[in-house]
Amino acid sequence: MSKLPSKMQAVICHGPKDYKLEEIDRPVAGKNEIIIKVEGCGICAGDVKAEAGAQMFWAGDKPWVKAPVVPGHEFYGRVVELGDGAAEHHGVAMGDLILCEQIVPCNKCRFCKSGKYWMCEVHNIFGFQKDVAEGGMAEYMRFPETAIVHKLPETLTAKEAALVEPMACALHTVRRGDIDFDDVVVLAGAGPLGLCMVQAIKLKTPKKFIVLDADDSRLELSKKFGADMVINPLKEDAVKIVKDLTDGYGCDVYIEATGAPVGVTQGLEMIRKLGRFVEFSVFSKETTVDWSVVGDRKELDIRGSHLGPYSYEVAIDHFERKLTSAEEIVTHEFPLSDFENAFKIASTTESIKVVLVP
Repeated sequence: MSKLPSKMQAVICHGPKDYKLEEIDRPVAGKNEIIIKVEGCGICAGDVKAEAGAQMFWAGDKPWVKAPVVPGHEFYGRVVELGDGAAEHHGVAMGDLILCEQIVPCNKCRFCKSGKYWMCEVHNIFGFQKDVAEGGMAEYMRFPETAIVHKLPETLTAKEAALVEPMACALHTVRRGDIDFDDVVVLAGAGPLGLCMVQAIKLKTPKKFIVLDADDSRLELSKKFGADMVINPLKEDAVKIVKDLTDGYGCDVYIEATGAPVGVTQGLEMIRKLGRFVEFSVFSKETTVDWSVVGDRKELDIRGSHLGPYSYEVAIDHFERKLTSAEEIVTHEFPLSDFENAFKIASTTESIKVVLVP
């Protein structure tokens, strides 16, 4: 293999609406560390909201995003450099196609030690915390010693490889719903993650599966991926339709993946008493609800969903066995040099999933 360059091109986040393409030093592998040549990095809704200045990323004296930092947590690539001990530590070899999970666990806090690593107290997420967890919107990327690495089969397409991280998050969310065969399930939001969830929910074979979205083309794709019924809440009374279908009770499971406050309030109205409400979205602003609905009126089981723990291998297996598809979800690819346009397209309904290809 030819000698790696000392410099590389990377997108650098300096702050809200201040992202630039720059030449920086290429990362070098330390002990038990890996360097990959990035082959693809998706733009997440969280990336778009961070770039736009959403408060959850930038509020306070110590914002969650530690700029300047290379963004991007939906990445994959080939091993081009192995630090001392890295091959044995991670079980990889030069040239392997790999990715790692979004979080770099500390392996020391109570959550990591009890197997709940995705809730690591330190919580370094690739693409948001500089130095420790620089992201994948670059030509090369470093996987630290505690990175959780997964090999990708060579049979996976580029689109499938780029969608493993979102699919893992979708699988974890669906698992949080504890969907049973006789459940009526409503999924609100058919964006990139929502469309991954559609496919995962279909594999659970609930009694009735309904998808809500304001974009008719995404509803059509949801039907193709397995939804029994789709509703555009801007054109129809979604709450009434679901209530009528369930003898007035409401759905058993409601999964919120819209990222819009109305997705929450709509769900609290639509779900039955003792139902399971799964919250996935990243919101750009606070959501206000009457919490007495959760307790006094319906005694709901409210469950959050964060990242994709213990789901990467399942996501890879599902793609390999063609149980799920990335083909119509990954709609756009852009070179790093055109990242500004990529972010603009990613923030519109013109695209579903946008991938940067260094």
